[in-house]
Amino acid sequence: MTEKDYVLGTHDEEIARLGLQHRVWRPTVLECWQKAGIGRGTRVIDVGAGPGFATLDLAEIVGPTGEILAAERSSRFLEIATKACADRGFSNVRFRNMDLMNESLGVKDFDAAWCRWVACFVSSPATLVQRIADALRKGGVAVFHEYSNYGTFQFAPRRPPMESFAREVEASWRAAGGEPNIGLELPVLLPAAGLRVRHVRHHVFAITPRDAMWQWPASFVDINLNRMLELGRVSAEWVGQVRKDFRDAEADERTLMTTPLVIEVIAERP
Repeated sequence: MTEKDYVLGTHDEEIARLGLQHRVWRPTVLECWQKAGIGRGTRVIDVGAGPGFATLDLAEIVGPTGEILAAERSSRFLEIATKACADRGFSNVRFRNMDLMNESLGVKDFDAAWCRWVACFVSSPATLVQRIADALRKGGVAVFHEYSNYGTFQFAPRRPPMESFAREVEASWRAAGGEPNIGLELPVLLPAAGLRVRHVRHHVFAITPRDAMWQWPASFVDINLNRMLELGRVSAEWVGQVRKDFRDAEADERTLMTTPLVIEVIAERP
């Protein structure tokens, strides 16, 4: 697969959006990592590391006695992640340019693996989960954040164009071979790979245009509309209608948005 095969692209705007997304989710992620036991000296695989925003946090948390293996198939993302780690002086990060659908991680006995919004895009989530399980030591943990109900992305008062946008997002991911609600399958995939679920939690947020988190879906809507148009999936007229509806939602003081439901799972290799 090439850079163009990324559903959301690997361009500068998408990299900026991923950075914003990580900042919004960072408090939730840090709490999750702590619950998983990731700390000083931990050896962690960052699965689908992207431009390295989580990689940087992990490298700082585990310190010089720990190790991060950042696995990512986009060479552009890896270039950015490599430079960011070098700029921060982190020498405890290794990078691998790879596609987990085609090859194994090639390591064993890692303490933990972090996988966020990767299983929903790959052609075989079962293969992904098995590759992760095979790379862990006994007692090691696999930590997932994945969508389990994208349909909770809703607006009140209801907005049909935005509902149409949410449906098109799901359709575009499925057309690319992914499954937006892959979290529903994790309770089956994890035991099949030899992992035992240790912790489960759901995350969904109710926000208004005045909340800082509003920037996360706002940036996603803007960039994804451009991407859908670029891929020829939608018309310029439809894009215009959705953009107007989103602007109207932002201007309406009554607006309440619920974000897509994310399942948090920590699974252990017995």
